[in-house]
Amino acid sequence: MAHSHLTEPSNVLEHQEKGLKGFDIHSAESVEEAPSQESEQVIRGAGDITNLIISDQDNPELPALTFRFWVLGIGLATFGSVLSEIYFWKPQNAVVSALFQLIISYILGNAMHYAMPSTGIWRHLNPGPFNIKEHTCITIMASTASVTANAIGIVATLDLFYGVTLNPGAAIFQTFASQLIGYGFAGLLRTLLVWPTYALFPNQLPSISLLQSMHFSGLLNRKKMKYFWIVFWAIFCWEIIPTWMFPLLTAFSVICLADNGRSPVIRNIFGAGGSNEGLGLLSFGFDWTLITQAYPLYWPLQTQVSSWIGLGLGYALLAGCYYTDVFQGYSRGLPFMSTALFSGNGSSYNQSAILGSNNQLDPEKYAEVGPPFMTTTYAVSLLMTYASMGAAFSHILLWHWTELWEAFRGFNFLKSGQDFDDIHFRRMKVYKEVPQLWYGSLFIVSLGLAIGMAYVGINTLPWWSVLLFTVIAFILAVILGFIYAVTGFQLSTGGFVQVIAAYVHPQQPIQNMYAKLYGYNTGYQTFAMLSDLKLGQYAKVPPRATFVAQVSGTILGAIFNYVLYKSIVGAHRADLINPIGTRIWSGWNSQEINSAAITWGALSAELYSPGKTYFQIPLGLLYGFVAPFLFYGMHRLFPRQRIWSYLNMPIIFTYLGWLPFSVNGMWWPGFIIGLYTQWWVRTRKPRWYNKYNYLTSAALDGGASIVYFILNFAVFGEFSVRKSAPLYSLHLRGRRKCRKLPYVVGKSRSERYQCRSLHGRHLFMTWLQVISLLALTKYI
Repeated sequence: MAHSHLTEPSNVLEHQEKGLKGFDIHSAESVEEAPSQESEQVIRGAGDITNLIISDQDNPELPALTFRFWVLGIGLATFGSVLSEIYFWKPQNAVVSALFQLIISYILGNAMHYAMPSTGIWRHLNPGPFNIKEHTCITIMASTASVTANAIGIVATLDLFYGVTLNPGAAIFQTFASQLIGYGFAGLLRTLLVWPTYALFPNQLPSISLLQSMHFSGLLNRKKMKYFWIVFWAIFCWEIIPTWMFPLLTAFSVICLADNGRSPVIRNIFGAGGSNEGLGLLSFGFDWTLITQAYPLYWPLQTQVSSWIGLGLGYALLAGCYYTDVFQGYSRGLPFMSTALFSGNGSSYNQSAILGSNNQLDPEKYAEVGPPFMTTTYAVSLLMTYASMGAAFSHILLWHWTELWEAFRGFNFLKSGQDFDDIHFRRMKVYKEVPQLWYGSLFIVSLGLAIGMAYVGINTLPWWSVLLFTVIAFILAVILGFIYAVTGFQLSTGGFVQVIAAYVHPQQPIQNMYAKLYGYNTGYQTFAMLSDLKLGQYAKVPPRATFVAQVSGTILGAIFNYVLYKSIVGAHRADLINPIGTRIWSGWNSQEINSAAITWGALSAELYSPGKTYFQIPLGLLYGFVAPFLFYGMHRLFPRQRIWSYLNMPIIFTYLGWLPFSVNGMWWPGFIIGLYTQWWVRTRKPRWYNKYNYLTSAALDGGASIVYFILNFAVFGEFSVRKSAPLYSLHLRGRRKCRKLPYVVGKSRSERYQCRSLHGRHLFMTWLQVISLLALTKYI
């Protein structure tokens, strides 16, 4: 069996122990000497990263669950959950970075250490310098809370589109349940997806690089921290320009600016500046909060290459399908990009007109209203989503069958006392592990809570259905956990679960949403906890402390997610229901949840049966399942041609359908940065790459996240009046007006002059800012 997709360590333990024996994390001299000559070695796989980039040093005496942990953990978890809920309703698909939380907690943790007395009884509250273990626990607790729970997304969708308001207790407790069930799964899968070296979790590399640079002493780490703060403040100052003073730089297309809105084809293909404007071909953006969504600095090159291929083919596929009228989007005059549902004449689909009083499909009303239609790009995106799911199953079976068999044969993954040739796992053996009983008890209690909440308020799922989709979530977590742990890419399983739910609960959109909650969100939480457990292993945090941090963060996050959802939906309901949204507020996340629930939950037979408009979409599962066999067969026939084992079909299929969402100005700069760092710098400048690459990612993500947060509250009008940038900053407020005033026959001379003038200023300032950015980059 070939294992090209799984990098095994080569004498990892022996290599690290030779180079780092007797190392003291509190000794500056030993830290300076720790990097050996092999720091010049080019990173080739997971074993090299654990050898050369992540230190295995530990002091078991350092406390983790300190007073500082509880104060800062609770405070930052509250802060992160509030911010994530705000981002959920933004047109950009932004997230609260764990690095943002990490940097803030570092500043506050050290401030508490210096401000509080450390003698007498105070020594119990201030037990020494702020250390890496409590810092990691705070970061885990805060980042766990800093996501919008899928359950809250469903509650908001019921409120916006169904007129159903769940009582606060039911909403919050079902959120607890859906989040914590996945934690039980994660405990069972530690032997498979946390402890081995191949379970690298690339998304955690910037975090552990920054944590160790902050807390390990020595000249090298002082240099690294100086570099970190230079990059941090540079991006902090720069982000004010694209996010507030000159929003055009968030995402722009020179081709669109030159066209000036005259051609809808140009806008559809090259547009990227606004929500659902276009595919963004050859478009660029200089807003790091968007660019980082391409993960250019820490995704392995193999993962990025597969995503680039998918995006490149996606431009042709999506545009070709739209203009050849696949799925009838073009002929019916539907928007080029939107996740909302439309009637046959292009107006918004009135879903309430086809549902009865019990929120189930009423056949008579449906016959009168007619079927809904999706935009072509959204339909193609769904097709590719299902293809990626089918490809994931065959990909894992072909490339990782041996690992699966070893883990599940005789239920080996449940047995304690196993050993792994991983230096970080060996160092963790001095701590007490979390017993399987803890995870099992958490799973049982959470599952019982989920079943109980299903019978409170509106009728959601019967008990047997909750059990069924929980089992499905576990199977998917095993299959897709490999891909996530090795490549850093997390495949969405939501569409696949909704296909199953359509047959289990036909014509019931609300039940379909809740089936997705327990079949998809449970798996998502499994991935999140596995990733945090790996960070804990890298940072040598006692496993029981990691467990406490995660569960606490989940509970706090659910509560504050709910509070903010009520506030935002109450204040901006009209903008959130609008299919296009505004530049500031957009309900596209909730619209997508609703569209999938209606099309699969209420109308699966009417839309996806053979002969219907969208019957090809569920067949994507079959198409995707077959594709990896072709690549695997070519690999067996031509084993020396690496291309067949190098490409990852689930990732390619996912990115084939990735573009029809939100703003698309980040992919081309992400491509350039990813190619430059993960290929040229990694192979030509390995010493710099090994020291600074992941630290650079941490600085950029942290600085951009912090300034975006400040601007969101200070000038974007979240809790105050929105403040526009001053005119001298060239915040060109007439840009959208200019798009609507193309210089064509029928416009007055003054209107044509106004648009040309504004258009010229755009071009001038765009290139001026590009040149400034390049100069700043070179200087740094």
